[in-house]
Amino acid sequence: QVQLVESGGGSVQVGGSLRLSCVVSGYSYKPYCMAWFRRQAQGKEREGVAAIDLDGSINYGEHVLGRFAISKDSAKNTLYLQMNSLQPEDTATYICAAGDCYTLLTASDYNYWGQGTQVTVSS
Repeated sequence: QVQLVESGGGSVQVGGSLRLSCVVSGYSYKPYCMAWFRRQAQGKEREGVAAIDLDGSINYGEHVLGRFAISKDSAKNTLYLQMNSLQPEDTATYICAAGDCYTLLTASDYNYWGQGTQVTVSS
């Protein structure tokens, strides 16, 4: 059974930084894509934040360009999201996803999802 477990969320002030982690287990092979999405309010659509594929290609949502960085440690089956210069509009539940995607930041292309970790940015 595939499981994705996020950690690293918390509360931070404007301009601060956080590093999220997502440990993936249960895969019989390495997923082609891994990504971070976020949901800024209950009921809102998930928004693509950053994604990386097996070849190392990366795509970022335009709202985080230059501030966030996605990376992975394949040996540890762990995906990371370094978030810098955080703003109040970054407040959201950040959710890790894995799957055999066609388009890096298309939520419907992902098969497996974590529960999410909350990030709150206050001014």
